[in-house]
Amino acid sequence: MSSTKAELRISYLANRKALSADELNRRNALLLTRFIDFVQQQTQTRSLQLVHTFLPIRRQNEVDTWPLIHWLWQYGVSTAVSVTDTETNQLMHYPLTADTVLTENKWGIPEPVIQAQPTIDPTAIDMVLVPLLAFDRQGHRVGYGKGYYDRFLASCRPDCLTVGLSLFESVERITDVSDTDVPLSHCLTPSATVLR
Repeated sequence: MSSTKAELRISYLANRKALSADELNRRNALLLTRFIDFVQQQTQTRSLQLVHTFLPIRRQNEVDTWPLIHWLWQYGVSTAVSVTDTETNQLMHYPLTADTVLTENKWGIPEPVIQAQPTIDPTAIDMVLVPLLAFDRQGHRVGYGKGYYDRFLASCRPDCLTVGLSLFESVERITDVSDTDVPLSHCLTPSATVLR
């Protein structure tokens, strides 16, 4: 089935909010297992030193990335997160450690409280975990419609893994993909690892 981004945004926001707490926990646990397998497979052939992740908006029933983050730290991989600059419509990237102080922005996204630490250049990132509402079999995604992640992903290295995390399976095709949309290299769901 083919759909527009606007149609998918409405239906998948509703689908996600309709998940019970038990079902959300079940899907997150399956995603964690799939993510661990994926990372261990990738590190057999490539160096994975820095992973950029999103932090979940709890009220939106987003994928819970915290178990993934804690596993990465135990696995010896550093993590980074973003702060949204609404004046420039860009994401600024900073280290995420166990000591990072977080505060929610106006959209409910946890962000680090910035002191004086330098930003991380996107070209230093080996993998980006990308939030999404829906995705298709070609690796295109539907986010919240602001374009922050497409601008960010366009500035990453060509060999950077761009990995969508989805609580639902793929749709067949998103019909209104634009030239500025950056397709994902992989997408992980509770039951599948999808490659573009």
